[in-house]
Amino acid sequence: MLTWKEMKLRSTTPSSKKGTARRVKLAVIAFVLAVTSPAVFLIKQANADQYDARIAALQRQIDQYQAAAQALGAQADTLQHTLDGINNEIGQIQTQIDLTQAQYDKLIVQIADTEKQIAENRDALGEVIADLSIEGKISPLEMLASSKNISDYVDKQTYQSAMQDQLKATIDRIKELKELLEKQKLQTEELLANQKRARDALAAKQAEQQRLVNETRGQEAAYQNLKNQTQAQKEQVMAAQQAAIRAASARNGGVTFVGGGNGGYPWGPSNCPMSGMYSTGGADGNGGDGWGYGCRQCASYAAWKIGERTGVIPTYLGNANQFPNSYSNKGYSARANSVGVIMDGAYGHVVWVETDPDAAGFITVSQYNANYGGGWGNFSRVRVHQSTYDVFIYF
Repeated sequence: MLTWKEMKLRSTTPSSKKGTARRVKLAVIAFVLAVTSPAVFLIKQANADQYDARIAALQRQIDQYQAAAQALGAQADTLQHTLDGINNEIGQIQTQIDLTQAQYDKLIVQIADTEKQIAENRDALGEVIADLSIEGKISPLEMLASSKNISDYVDKQTYQSAMQDQLKATIDRIKELKELLEKQKLQTEELLANQKRARDALAAKQAEQQRLVNETRGQEAAYQNLKNQTQAQKEQVMAAQQAAIRAASARNGGVTFVGGGNGGYPWGPSNCPMSGMYSTGGADGNGGDGWGYGCRQCASYAAWKIGERTGVIPTYLGNANQFPNSYSNKGYSARANSVGVIMDGAYGHVVWVETDPDAAGFITVSQYNANYGGGWGNFSRVRVHQSTYDVFIYF
């Protein structure tokens, strides 16, 4: 959904033949007014020529920068998503490496333990063989004589033979275990090497992907910065435009402030804060008033006053300088309970006329967002000359 700011910015350049004819008509009227008030005409004409094209050009730049920033942001999000996948894959491989490394370390310990067992059993076997060698030098009669009895002699012979066989079997079994462990060690080393190569390949891919993300985010930030700078320039030009319009009023008798409240208009600082000259909050959270205008903007207040007068608030009529397109009952003399329209500027300005002109042509009007130095989005009631306005819409 477009914000009120975007809605307003996108509806400032009518190009129909009807609009062209209307501008010609208004130019003729302005010429007639210039006969009696040449300073006002010249200032208004200069204001339109000087500011409108500049504001439109700046807005085109803003739109271009915003589109570029959004495209780069979407591209960066896609790159980041890919990078997140790579990071996750690297994490999984690292977990596998850790498990494989733990298995490898365990095998190293087991192999060292088997080597120790082989050495110990070899020593024991050596002792048995040494004993047998010594005993082999003794004749059977001598061994029998040294034994308690024949049974003792047989037991000694059987024990020595069994010990020798058992130690040999143990050594053979431990050797087989060591061979198995060595084979597992080689397999684990190969697996570990493959896993590390896969991790290193992904790490290189990760670094390149991170570079692309950083580069794209940097470009996005650069375009966003350009957009913000251009937006600030545009707001300066618009402020100068408003100042020129106020200067035109001042040259035709000035502006006199008149007291009084806003009559119950529902939007204020608490529910519609201003961000510079733009509305926020409001009925939709984006600065809208619920009728198709920006809350605390001149068009919103004028539409609300029309609703008070007619019983029906007109929904979105466009910017202030587009209001006359929707009404046929209009003219160039002020009346009480009419809408006065300044056509100048990208958006123009509308007020609610509260009084008929006095003998000198002065009227009292109420309005929002005129910014007479107190900030944007504020209510004011002033006494100005009716020639300040280009056209009046009657109700």
